[in-house]
Amino acid sequence: MQRKENETPQGQAASVLVEFLEVAITAVVFLKGVYPSGAFERRRYMNVVVQRARHPQLRYYIHATVSGLLPFLQKLTVNQSYGSSVEGVDLQISLRSFLAKLSVSESLTKKLPPDCRWEITGNFQLLPETGTSKEANFWIPTDTKQWEQPLFITPIRSMSSDPLCLQFYIEHPSLSESSVL
Repeated sequence: MQRKENETPQGQAASVLVEFLEVAITAVVFLKGVYPSGAFERRRYMNVVVQRARHPQLRYYIHATVSGLLPFLQKLTVNQSYGSSVEGVDLQISLRSFLAKLSVSESLTKKLPPDCRWEITGNFQLLPETGTSKEANFWIPTDTKQWEQPLFITPIRSMSSDPLCLQFYIEHPSLSESSVL
């Protein structure tokens, strides 16, 4: 996790989170069996064995979509008492632990039906100006009507380690909606 020396604490935290989310989302896609296991290869991230998509388009989709979050995440408020760097040992230990425990999360080990679809979504109260970030243009505001139906949420993991607190969960259609599908 190399960071720019002149990066603000908000920028550092956002960069760490984007990098981490890319690995975590790939892990979820692998664990849910969306693609055959041969579509992934073992790699190391923060000294934890993780899966990386072999197919360049899948890898690009996850990378570009999560990288597109960077301008939005840079608006995060970072606990200033933490200091000027997010390279803390506690944060790295928490992120490693989070990744290691993903693979044994019971809710993730249940495979999805073969005809399932998945997407990466981001929910924001306000959309900040994206400026010149080409990746931010991947994020398209949607009609809020699709979010009016209650979703069934499966908590996966949560973590609290300065300067980041993270909750990871999977959203499913509500039970009444899934019976119609």
